[in-house]
Amino acid sequence: MAAIAAYRNLFRAVRIAFKGDESILNAAQYQIRTGFRENASLDPTNPAIPEHIKHAEDVATILRRNVVQGQKDGEAYKLRIHEYTERGDNDTVKMPPKPTPIDGKTSRCGGSQLGNESLKTLR
Repeated sequence: MAAIAAYRNLFRAVRIAFKGDESILNAAQYQIRTGFRENASLDPTNPAIPEHIKHAEDVATILRRNVVQGQKDGEAYKLRIHEYTERGDNDTVKMPPKPTPIDGKTSRCGGSQLGNESLKTLR
């Protein structure tokens, strides 16, 4: 029963994510059917089944929350953001990067490991 619920959930997520784009919607639905048919012959006691169901549920969640389609509108793109789209507050973008140790040295993401002397030799 969990497999059927995951199957239906995945189809709903695809309809939400790809609404209005028939070719992508049809391709996604075909992919879902194919994937589930390949695993339909698995024994119900197979330990891989819960992993497959979890994967289907995770894919549905990502499609529903994180996939946003854009359509070109003149020079700009218009995004189709729906009620399920995850909206962040970008607070983490405003924070400075955390130091990351690389070869025993501390560096900041996006920063240079090269000193001023090394930069002069590269110019």
